[in-house]
Amino acid sequence: MDLDVVDLDHFYRRTPLGRAAADMLARRVSCLWPEIRGEALAGFGFALPVLERIGRHAARTLALMPGRIGVRRWPEAEKGASRGGGAPGNRAVLVAEEAWPLGDSFLDRLVIMHGLEIADDPVALLHEAWRVLAPGGRALVIVPNRAGFWARAETTPFGHGRPYSSGQIERLLRQCRFMPTSHASALYMPPSARRFWLRVAPLWERIGQRLPMVTAGGALIVEAEKQVYAPRKGGLPELVRGPLTVIEGLGHPAPAAGRAEGRGRGWARSPERAGRREQG
Repeated sequence: MDLDVVDLDHFYRRTPLGRAAADMLARRVSCLWPEIRGEALAGFGFALPVLERIGRHAARTLALMPGRIGVRRWPEAEKGASRGGGAPGNRAVLVAEEAWPLGDSFLDRLVIMHGLEIADDPVALLHEAWRVLAPGGRALVIVPNRAGFWARAETTPFGHGRPYSSGQIERLLRQCRFMPTSHASALYMPPSARRFWLRVAPLWERIGQRLPMVTAGGALIVEAEKQVYAPRKGGLPELVRGPLTVIEGLGHPAPAAGRAEGRGRGWARSPERAGRREQG
């Protein structure tokens, strides 16, 4: 399947495997971020399966969808709701990967899901994510696990794009001025829609969380914090280049007249010393 918003929405809402995957991802994210209350939250890519679970009590929640996959209305208007009445407003917007219509330090939390692995320039995308996050804001990056079975299954969204290992995604985040703080994984069950695997999916998740070195989850989840460093140029050093005004009230010492006169002529000799030199 291609990573298109229509296919992604169909996978997570209409297929048994997609609904199971959405539930397992949302549960794992809820363990890392148990409650988001009164904060600005956004998702980039196709993060709706997670946003719908963790964004209920956020001050505002936005869905940023890149032109590469398209956009759809979110949340959907309830059936039977009138146009002028109680239907929720649209909070999904189509954006460019490297230019989001948000101000600097606008967000407190950000979820990137089905966005980084298909980005043309992952570094530029993370730089834009760094810009819109407030100092100390946190990002949650969900990417296909290179060592997992889901990255090899093209019938799922995790079988497309650029999979990552745990070390690769952490190095990329550090390169873009993020500090990884915690990591987890999900989707330990095989990417199969058979009833048996769907029925035992919760058991596989519990086993996988206890034995992370034996079984590889299909999705890596890395939490990272925005780091703000002190400026290397400008700031206080630029302000103190001139004389300090705090000592303007002090008097300036006046040099002795002879010394000042000597400095003005440059090593001038007294008449007595000059006469001795001519006699010699």
